[in-house]
Amino acid sequence: MRFLYYDKIDIINKGKDIIGVKTFSLSEEFFRGHFTKKPLIPGVIYIEAMAQLLGWLIIYTHNFNLSSIMTLIDGVRVCPDLRPGIKATIHGEIINTNKRDSLGRAWMTVDGDEIARINRIIYSHFHNVDSDMLKRWFHYYSGIDVRQ
Repeated sequence: MRFLYYDKIDIINKGKDIIGVKTFSLSEEFFRGHFTKKPLIPGVIYIEAMAQLLGWLIIYTHNFNLSSIMTLIDGVRVCPDLRPGIKATIHGEIINTNKRDSLGRAWMTVDGDEIARINRIIYSHFHNVDSDMLKRWFHYYSGIDVRQ
């Protein structure tokens, strides 16, 4: 994961849902050299933040025995003019999951107002993974210790 677009995971319920947060500051790497007069958070960053969080829920749900990659999104809506300085809450839910793929949905809110939504996200699963490494990464990225 080159860029991490969530700060922490607050709630994770295996097979169900996940809630995390992301504070967007002006020092974000994607602002460097861009948006010099009027910085705006690109909508694709919201999509990536939701995808990362929901992806970890899928991996966690399958006991770190697979990895997932977003392969399709549908029903996307993003608020186009949000500026740095906001703290967003990221929500993700698994609708269906099996050994081959997962279906979920995700949305982001700021102060209770929805700023982004993906009605349908499909992830493909990959089973040739190092479970211990995934657990270490999850612990490192989320602060939640699942290592044994």
